[in-house]
Amino acid sequence: MDFVADQMCFACGTSNPNGLHLTFHEDDDAYFTTFVADATLQGYHGIVHGGIVATVLDEVMARYVWTKAGTAATARLNVRYCRPMPTGEPITVRGWITAARRGGTAYETAAVAHASDGTVFAEATALMMILPLPGA
Repeated sequence: MDFVADQMCFACGTSNPNGLHLTFHEDDDAYFTTFVADATLQGYHGIVHGGIVATVLDEVMARYVWTKAGTAATARLNVRYCRPMPTGEPITVRGWITAARRGGTAYETAAVAHASDGTVFAEATALMMILPLPGA
């Protein structure tokens, strides 16, 4: 399987008409994105679907490892839902690396999704694996 950056990623792809179109920035050894989920991304009325919450947490962690160490994919993801995330409100998701393992081929990461007032909606940890690119 090849990892091709074709801009169709559901979370960050600019060419995916159904995607989230997340953008990211780095600050203080962490990676951030802010998004507003509309009603098409809800589970229950007015509440962002848990799968979408997990997707954004996963994406911010994987993308940060990708920028720091190379092509990365999620090997394990653990999500703790703290309270329902509302649709229609800006949510910031922050991810960071907590440890490098296996000589830099595996990274432990963490992330948190919160409102501007600091209310935490979800937290996550993950194990990201660096994948060799074809021909490398």
